[in-house]
Amino acid sequence: MGDRWHVEVDRRVCIGSGLCINNAPDGFRLDAARQSHPQAADADADERVLAAAEGCPVEAITITLLGGGEQVFPPEE
Repeated sequence: MGDRWHVEVDRRVCIGSGLCINNAPDGFRLDAARQSHPQAADADADERVLAAAEGCPVEAITITLLGGGEQVFPPEE
């Protein structure tokens, strides 16, 4: 069984660039205000979702491991 992630988008930071949807069309959607939302807050680990988080120009996407709460992205310094 693989890792499961909790995905959040900080809509106070999101600028609606749509890059997350380009990287992970099944992982994110934009609402009428062009704010990103994860399709599912809790989901199986997915490299496309990670690529979307890494490619977000304002780092509005946070991914943590379910259960342990360890941060996957952005990396803890």
